[in-house]
Amino acid sequence: MFTESRFSRMKKFIEQVKGDLIVSCQALQGEALFGAEIMARVAKSAEDGGARAIRANSPEDVAAIRKVTKLPIIGLYKEVLPNTPVIITPTLEHALAIGKAGADIIAIDATDRPHPFGKLEEYIAAIHDQTDCMVMADISTVEEAVAAEKAGADMVSTTLAGYTPYSRQSEGPDLEIVKATVKACKVPVLGEGRYSIPEEVKAALANGALAVVVGGAITRPWQITKRFRSIIYSKA
Repeated sequence: MFTESRFSRMKKFIEQVKGDLIVSCQALQGEALFGAEIMARVAKSAEDGGARAIRANSPEDVAAIRKVTKLPIIGLYKEVLPNTPVIITPTLEHALAIGKAGADIIAIDATDRPHPFGKLEEYIAAIHDQTDCMVMADISTVEEAVAAEKAGADMVSTTLAGYTPYSRQSEGPDLEIVKATVKACKVPVLGEGRYSIPEEVKAALANGALAVVVGGAITRPWQITKRFRSIIYSKA
């Protein structure tokens, strides 16, 4: 159940991002742009271009981005742990660190896979009880979205569609899961995952997405360059 504060923040977030673009600013260790201060600059540049919210990984990056923007921040904390495929905010400790760093929303893996945190509803309740953050459930199927809503998630995102072995695989974004999830859920649905051109974003919005998160196609030069070269050298 919403606290008044969380309800107000949810309403403000919906008004802020509705029908628009959220930019994911992430770089992993080993990438040239890795580093909190660099990501803060990337996020500020995305804001200058009109981004309505930012998605970011790690407490360090979230804290640095919080210093340079008042945009809503969807925070997550990726870490590879033993005996689980879940890497997006896998434990309550990860979630609390992201909340403390200044995120407005905490993104968690809500797929139907073994989770370190146990039951999804207990994990979401703990985040709500111990932070003032909303919870975004990253899902890969419509069924997972429905389960996440029932477990108390404030919104769902199609982030992991095509990234679990049992979800539909596609080279581009899964626009059908957006449409189906919007029909199946009452909470806001965000499109995310492999969006590379504006037309795909417009299609997801037309399918009912509240907003669309775009990452690598905007904020990862190595990925953009690689894509250009793959097209240049394609025989098609």
